[in-house]
Amino acid sequence: MIKNIFNVDVANEVVARINTLQPNTSAKWGTMNVSQMLAHCNVPFDYTYEPTKFKKPGFLMKFMLKTFVKKLVTSPNPYKHNERTAPNFIITDQRDFALEKGKLIANILKTQELGAAYFEGKENFSFGKMTAEEWNTLHYKHLDHHLNQFGA
Repeated sequence: MIKNIFNVDVANEVVARINTLQPNTSAKWGTMNVSQMLAHCNVPFDYTYEPTKFKKPGFLMKFMLKTFVKKLVTSPNPYKHNERTAPNFIITDQRDFALEKGKLIANILKTQELGAAYFEGKENFSFGKMTAEEWNTLHYKHLDHHLNQFGA
């Protein structure tokens, strides 16, 4: 079952998990270091709150994203380890741990404070209009996957 990121207790639980991470925390799988993972986890929030940072997908790409990728992202099925990711989500440069951590916590708290009503029917950069439940799954499932990756 996917927990509800719009619930204050769940958002605080995710923040507490993030706060267990240290700059030297190692991954159980994958190639990202912990700072890169935090930056990677900020990308969906950047798509949500700062979409002008990215080039909009063309008609064909948006059709493919809505038809195939959206189902993977918004289903309750957990992500598999080492799955491929979209180019904008690939973080290979070094990132500032404290900066990325603070940004991610702020994004989670902002999402919780805005609440489900704000997200109901809100347009997603890649997937079109989504329900609050789909937004919740998109955010919580991704965060949970990567926090598990780093043992948090």
